[in-house]
Amino acid sequence: MNSNASRLALPAYDRSKLTAGIVHIGLGNFHRAHMAVYLDDLFAKGLSQDWAILGAGVRAGDARMREALMAQDCLSTVIELDPAGRSARRVGAMIGFIEVQDDNRTLIGAMAAPQTRIVSLTVTEGGYFIDPSTGVFDPTAPGIVADAAAPHKTAFGAIVAALKLRRAASVAPFTVMSCDNLPGNGDVAKAAVVGLAQLSDPELAGWIAANVAFPNGMVDRITPATGPRERAMAAAFGLDDPVPVTCEPFRQWVLEDNFPMGRPALEEVGVTFTDDVHAYEAMKIRILNGGHATIAYPGGLMDIEYVHEAMADPLIAGFLDKVERDDIIPTVAPVPDTDLDGYYATIRARFANPEIADTERRLCFDGSNRQPKFIVPPLRDALARGGEGNGLALVSALWCRYCAGRSDGGTVIEANDPGWDTLHAAALAAQSRPQAWLEQRLIYGDLAENAGFAARFGAHLTSLQQRGTRATLAHYIGS
Repeated sequence: MNSNASRLALPAYDRSKLTAGIVHIGLGNFHRAHMAVYLDDLFAKGLSQDWAILGAGVRAGDARMREALMAQDCLSTVIELDPAGRSARRVGAMIGFIEVQDDNRTLIGAMAAPQTRIVSLTVTEGGYFIDPSTGVFDPTAPGIVADAAAPHKTAFGAIVAALKLRRAASVAPFTVMSCDNLPGNGDVAKAAVVGLAQLSDPELAGWIAANVAFPNGMVDRITPATGPRERAMAAAFGLDDPVPVTCEPFRQWVLEDNFPMGRPALEEVGVTFTDDVHAYEAMKIRILNGGHATIAYPGGLMDIEYVHEAMADPLIAGFLDKVERDDIIPTVAPVPDTDLDGYYATIRARFANPEIADTERRLCFDGSNRQPKFIVPPLRDALARGGEGNGLALVSALWCRYCAGRSDGGTVIEANDPGWDTLHAAALAAQSRPQAWLEQRLIYGDLAENAGFAARFGAHLTSLQQRGTRATLAHYIGS
């Protein structure tokens, strides 16, 4: 017998006694390693067993996921990548997967059914039809325009159609719970649902806005993509599973307690319910996401492949420590029952986990979206407090140097941002005129006009160009 097989945990409850209370749209890795695991833990306690999940999807890839999961009775393999030893479990919180159809007919019917009290979503940030230039819902997006004419195709079109049926039948509306990793995810989901409804049925839109709950939540767990490595891990536990999920041991979920139709007792398995979700969000965005942005580009410029390898380099780890200590953590407002230094220590350990095999290139991706969210806000706060934001100026300079397209070792850096052409041109111009990089107003706003910041950025960029990344980091750490 495979020695790992004895460490495979099966659902510790009778799945035949579960009944569905949640329809979840988007059965990717994150959902199956996060929300589904919390519910699995809850059901194992004998609690809230009328809140099982019906899986659903609205894209072609969802049909393939349905086929794979239905073939194994909707059980998901979740492998925790703990440096002390891997463990696996079969998560049984989902008891069915709705057929994926072009018109979402069956999905709409399931959401309209009275027993559905929560509709949850993991459809990625791009699935909310946010205009990148404004940061708000875009009613002119092609998918939304099409759904306005016949609101059935998108997840939000199906939700609008189901809510319309419930209103007509005098059935109270379900709660819409976004589980996506984006700030104010409940508010974003509300903007998409109400905004779409407004295009086809303004009266219905008003009813949704007044009667449907969209709780905000903060979610956190690293879940690498599934490939041959992950399937081999499942096989080592005696499982022939084409869609296993791997994840770090850490997980966190913070929710507003806004569920008019009831909810599972998730506080019994570690979920935090609070009116101050945004404080937790801000902490995570700045310390974790800002930390990722800090270590991304030095690793990329130094030809380091994996995040844990970057964290093993004293210069990068020391750079992260100093930036967090001097420029990021001081800008984070107090968070209930949370020690910020302790939270950062946990984040640091997570970054260093070699089992995750997260890549520096992934962290470097989409800087034009991530830098304005993760780096520029604490930079502005640091400057407003009278600080210099010197470390964050260096983070910006490292990103600029990366977008010039060659590592310190001469390796060509392939396009790694949706706006790569624009970034690359600005980075090349900045080689002789650093201000050219800061003049990207969609990213930096008026920061180019801050003489002190501009000077520090320019000095760092010149050092990176003339002395290289290692020498520049060493000088900063010693300063």
